[in-house]
Amino acid sequence: MSAVPSRFSTTKAATEREVRGAGGAANPGNQGASAGQAVGLSHAGGPSFSPLYRQIKDLITASLQGGEWKAGEAIPSELDLAARFGVSQGTVRKAVDEMAAENLLVRRQGKGTFVATHAEQKVQYRFLRLMPDEGSQSLERQLLDCKRLRAPAAIAKQLQLRAGDQMVEVRRLLKAQGRPVVLDDIWLPGNLFKGLTTERLNQYRGPFYGLFEAEFGVHMIRAQEKIRALAADAEAAALLQVPLGAPLLSVERLSFTYGDKPVELRRGLYHTESHFYRNELN
Repeated sequence: MSAVPSRFSTTKAATEREVRGAGGAANPGNQGASAGQAVGLSHAGGPSFSPLYRQIKDLITASLQGGEWKAGEAIPSELDLAARFGVSQGTVRKAVDEMAAENLLVRRQGKGTFVATHAEQKVQYRFLRLMPDEGSQSLERQLLDCKRLRAPAAIAKQLQLRAGDQMVEVRRLLKAQGRPVVLDDIWLPGNLFKGLTTERLNQYRGPFYGLFEAEFGVHMIRAQEKIRALAADAEAAALLQVPLGAPLLSVERLSFTYGDKPVELRRGLYHTESHFYRNELN
């Protein structure tokens, strides 16, 4: 058998320290999965040749997923993370750079690196691409309904639930200068959002995603959208205060948390008479 690369022993030791945490015993339920990531083993037992910084990124992401650092909180410095994982500061920096590019972390000059959050004013509508033709974005919401129900098969499939599982359905309007511009229907897994009620949604002043982070520990980190044009039916026309058959933009968004787990399905109808949909490509 050929010699094992020196990286194997270094990273394995780092992973063992990570699994044990601050001097505690290793968790047998997690040790195998973590070691597989850090040592670079595939599920079949062969080498996966994952770059070292990607392995460190996986470990940092696992800590975020486990709630070690909450949304908006600072993570340890690069030097501290390098010591924790037994790697160079440059390796940690490359991992953190990639996570910042993916909006998982946010660097703040002179302050450190923080877990990204939707609660901050400048990023609270990061997933909402509807912009006014003139002026700045200022939206108020009107909650129409929040109820628990059994998941229909089509929605359950997208959220990786079983048909009939408990889910939460939310309907709301977003208004600009008092005029409705977005009608949202939102579906959430019931097991992740126990205690989410109309009263709780009305009490929270910030964006829904900020509430999901703070109260339920669910952090939306990426989303995919399907966009099409359609004509307003009678219900949508009444709620958006547009004529029957008026053109609307339909935006279906599936949002994911850590581990690429889908945790929200949202179908929005956008009235674009004085707004446009903006996307940046790079």
